[in-house]
This record gives sequence, structure tokens and C-alpha cells, in this order.
Amino acid sequence: MTAVSDGYYFEDLSIGMSASITKTVTADDIEMFATAVGDFNPVHMDEEWARKTRFEGRIAHGMLTAGIVSSVLGTRLPGPGNVYIRQVLEFRAPVRPGSTVEATALITKLEPERNRVHLETTCTCDGILVLAGEAILFVQSHQRRL
Repeated sequence: MTAVSDGYYFEDLSIGMSASITKTVTADDIEMFATAVGDFNPVHMDEEWARKTRFEGRIAHGMLTAGIVSSVLGTRLPGPGNVYIRQVLEFRAPVRPGSTVEATALITKLEPERNRVHLETTCTCDGILVLAGEAILFVQSHQRRL
């Protein structure tokens, strides 16, 4: 299997391949994400307010956690040069400031006629599943470029 500087080519992928990235989510990450997208929900921004919720404290935006999945897909598997088509997400548990998230993508299906790859996507914190989903990407080919 060859990884090219632009990412994997479709022909180099196989079912069962996987890749992961680990990132500790900081309070600064949450604040920068809120600023970037304009979501200042107090459950993300105000510890005192968030303590009164069912989460009993501040939590990261779900889409910030999903962004770590995007990092795996865009930098590791299938990597640079490929196009994200679809993502289905299910948020299972909160991610708190200071939590270390491990995002993993696992190839589950290949569509050679369309150069599409299907991946199971997950995020865990301390062994707890916090995000589960599925992604589809259009992957560059040796025969034709995107």
C-alpha cells in the first residue's frame, strides 16, 4: 500500500484499513470554535451555568469533536486530496475541557465504480464512546484526478 503526498489513491485502499488521531480538547479550543462558528451556547462557554444542566459542567461542541474525525479523514485516511461527501453523526456522551479524544476511521466498504470509500467513524474518551458515525469520501484515482 502506498501513501502519496496527496493522500491515498483509491486503488491503494482496502477494507479494514484504519487510522486514528488523538487530541486533548482545551478550553481555548472550545472558545476558538465558538468564535469561528458563532455558537456561544452557555453549556459550552459558562461553567457555572453549565453546572446546573444535566451535564453538570461545561462541554465541548459536538461539531468540534466531529472536526477531529475530519482531521483523520483529511490528513491520514484517505488523506489529503480527497473529498468529503457525507457524514452521519451520533453524539453519545459529552466531551469536557481537558478530555483527550481519540478519533478513528475504519474502511468498511469500497465502491470502485464511483471511487467512493465508506468509513465507520468513532471518537472515544478514556474508552467511552462519545461519537459514532459513518462517512463517505470520493477518493482520487491513479487513472483520474479529482
